[in-house]
Amino acid sequence: MARSRPMSRWTLFLSFVVLIACIVVPGVTVKHENFKTCQQSGFCKRNRALADNASAQGASWSSPYELDPATIHFKDGQLNGILIKTTSTHEKLRLPVTVSFLESGAARIIVDEEKRLKGDIEIRHDSKANKKRYDETEKWVIVGGLEVSKSATLNAQTETGFTNILYGPEDKFQAIIRHAPFEVEFQRDGETHVQINHQGLLNMEHWRPKVEHQEGESPEEEGTWWEESFGGNTDSKPRGPESVGLDVTFPGYNHVFGIPEHADSLSLRETRGGPGNHEQPYRLYNSDVFEYELNSPMTLYGAIPFMQAHRKDSTVGVFWLNAAETWIDIVKEAANSNPLSMSAHSKTNTKTHWFSEAGRIDLFVFLGPTPQDISKTYGQLTGYTQLPQHFAIAYHQCRWNYVTDEDVKEVDAKFDKYQIPYDVIWLDLEYTDDRKYFTWDPLTFPNPKGMQEKLDESERKLVVLIDPHIKNKDDYFVSQELKSKNLAVLNKDGEIYDGWCWPGSSNWVDCFNPASFPWWSSLHKFDKFKGSLSNLFIWNDMNEPSVFNGPETTMPKDNLHFGNWEHRDVHNVNGITLVNATYQAMLERKKGEVRRPFILTRSYYAGAQRMSAMWTGDNQATWEHLGASLPMVLTNGIAGFPFAGADVGGFFHNPDKDLLTRWYQAGIWYPFFRAHAHIDTRRREPYLISEPHRTIISQAIRLRYQLLPAWYTAFHEASVNGTPIVRPQYYVFPDNEAGFAIDDQLYLGATGLLAKPVVTEDTFTTTIYIADDEKYYDYFDFTVYQGAGKRHTVPAPEDKIPLLIQGGHIVPRRDRPRRSSALMRWDPYTLILTLNKKGEAEGSLYVDDGETFDYERGAYIHRQFQYSDSVLSSENLGTKGAKTAEYLKTMAGVTVERVVIIDPPKEWKDKSTVVIVEDGAKTGSTAVLEYYEQESGKASYAVVKSPNVGIGKTWRIEF
Repeated sequence: MARSRPMSRWTLFLSFVVLIACIVVPGVTVKHENFKTCQQSGFCKRNRALADNASAQGASWSSPYELDPATIHFKDGQLNGILIKTTSTHEKLRLPVTVSFLESGAARIIVDEEKRLKGDIEIRHDSKANKKRYDETEKWVIVGGLEVSKSATLNAQTETGFTNILYGPEDKFQAIIRHAPFEVEFQRDGETHVQINHQGLLNMEHWRPKVEHQEGESPEEEGTWWEESFGGNTDSKPRGPESVGLDVTFPGYNHVFGIPEHADSLSLRETRGGPGNHEQPYRLYNSDVFEYELNSPMTLYGAIPFMQAHRKDSTVGVFWLNAAETWIDIVKEAANSNPLSMSAHSKTNTKTHWFSEAGRIDLFVFLGPTPQDISKTYGQLTGYTQLPQHFAIAYHQCRWNYVTDEDVKEVDAKFDKYQIPYDVIWLDLEYTDDRKYFTWDPLTFPNPKGMQEKLDESERKLVVLIDPHIKNKDDYFVSQELKSKNLAVLNKDGEIYDGWCWPGSSNWVDCFNPASFPWWSSLHKFDKFKGSLSNLFIWNDMNEPSVFNGPETTMPKDNLHFGNWEHRDVHNVNGITLVNATYQAMLERKKGEVRRPFILTRSYYAGAQRMSAMWTGDNQATWEHLGASLPMVLTNGIAGFPFAGADVGGFFHNPDKDLLTRWYQAGIWYPFFRAHAHIDTRRREPYLISEPHRTIISQAIRLRYQLLPAWYTAFHEASVNGTPIVRPQYYVFPDNEAGFAIDDQLYLGATGLLAKPVVTEDTFTTTIYIADDEKYYDYFDFTVYQGAGKRHTVPAPEDKIPLLIQGGHIVPRRDRPRRSSALMRWDPYTLILTLNKKGEAEGSLYVDDGETFDYERGAYIHRQFQYSDSVLSSENLGTKGAKTAEYLKTMAGVTVERVVIIDPPKEWKDKSTVVIVEDGAKTGSTAVLEYYEQESGKASYAVVKSPNVGIGKTWRIEF
């Protein structure tokens, strides 16, 4: 990239490294030597060895953990007791256990260690590290759903040696707690769905003093108890070994989903080898992985330790609330089949084994029975996805980097010239002055306000990068304040930690410190972040944290955070503490102007969905990475973080025109839709692509804009009940076994829109799997597809996106092309109807001001559309609030301008008008009805022209 002034030596060095990396053959550039395998991770190796030992011993293996019956106390939906761990030297260790039965129907198991709780341990190396097991993860993650069920009761029929609890809706759930060895079996309607410690792999590495052995006498298993070296860094481990592990079995379940982030299939694979399986466990340890590989359990940027198990007509799940490095093994075994059993369920048991380096055992169990039940109950705990500002669900244009403020304005003008809509343009780190955040390069961005004002003319936004590493420089005001206020992360010796990232020598803001929040907020104010305006939003990158010279490209585990917690305790929530601080900062940058923040984060954990969007990081411009983006986005959706996307076009390397075109056609189905590219790639803004590809890409983007009403409605639904914005096949048809593993097609919310993007080269037809026997209609020409449990061949020429609509739906859209979504605010709506086998259809629309929180006080429109018995009606789903009347007044002029009915009754050929009755009027007006007959397998359709009914009013159209 040409710059108007000399680069620093550090910048030149980094650019050289990046350039060399970009020349390497794609797909083999991930540096495996930078990241641990299980064999190189001491606690992973130990917990896997425990599982191997238990497996080798078979029926003779017994878990050394027992629940002391004398300590059991059950009251108000909560059971407390003491687990006794018997060591190989016959020492008896006390582990407090709490099992809570929650009002939501979830159950929670917490196991801690008495000695560490009491601080009755000694810490080595004169470390200041906290003596307890980390118990504050829920502070960052849990926002509700912890109300204990007062109706949970002890089962009077409990056998000796067991404690049984009835709980959940109508007491349909039961927890059978075995005392010796300790085990918990969760049942629904008398059938076992989740088993805890059924394999006997419960493991809490208790505190013990280090015994000094003679040279050569140290037992092999102690090799990584007290310190561990990797990549030239030695982890001091002042508290010694402290990992926790537990097995979770899903009897009768063949498919498990979730635990992002991994570049892998939706249905998770086994991890103990064999054809098509992984050799390594799935790892959750947020990391900056350069050019990650596909079909891998390798860790990536985010970690959500939430897993669903699914079989015909049943979904259950578990959530492992632990912020430390975590590995998960998955093994699927044939169940012992009973020939007398009438069960139609799959005869497979999926056995999972979870282990984390530190912290306590804190496990939630969800018994469903539907995917929607799981989403809702999990969302009650960690929060539902934010309802973002409306612009955020439109198209974002980004690259590393737009090089000047004039460059930004030129890109903005070119989108208008070629009539391609977009809402947001992004700036990567080169906009800053010498990579100091909250500043602008005075030579390349001398007039940032003028740039933002130009964008605002079309109501477009600017997003800029702000990372958690702060350049360590005496004359930099942010660095000065970070140090003077004692808000930086410390090293193991209690001094400010210094590492290397984009600015060179850097310090990291410690957002675990409550005092960091008001300070971080102050930096985002207009008087501190000079040159920024109200249409500027934030991108938090590198927040795993990425440290170029750190172990596994991150921070040493023995670094210290606020509260003297080691970094090992908190690593996976580190990223969302920054996002949390940024969210608070962006709520009110100017006094009296409270708006919904927009933040993009790379590192995330459960709960990040409340505050941000995410993307899948530094992908490659290959067909394989395009294909992998769909299961990655779908997995995030079912794991509670649906505002997800991937870099359209691929971050690294240069896509050819065919790949770029197909990527845009897929990208419009990502909830977060952004094009992005590396600094060394060729410019590839859509208007630069030659015809016909420019027009094809433009049409795809316009389709996203046309369907924004449906997208925003889906976002609203996700924000109130946790359902994914784009949904995999099993989620929509949970009883159709043939679709459980399908992860290359998706449904948009509850609209019935079924998309199957083309993700392979030189492909001009595709197959779409249809589970039910409803009619499906091609979105563009109304070709009919019908046939349950079959794959249907659909044309997919390069200028067409394979997209069907299931019969029985009403889809709202806006058909007038505009430069940005905000300019569509007052445009009329079109309703698309597809009738089901009963001749009925339904749908909904949610709309608000797309910017403020006034919707919380009733400033929104939420309509239910229904068609049956030859009447299309619109009914109110909203609740009246203080702002309702004012908002409805602003929307009074917004109407429905067209209704398109696909496959209408044939007798409509003789109709020319329909009757319209608005707001309960006794007499109605009429509108024109036109019938269009089609043949050759294409459905006929009818159009109601200019019904002009108010979008916020109650009305009906009588055919």
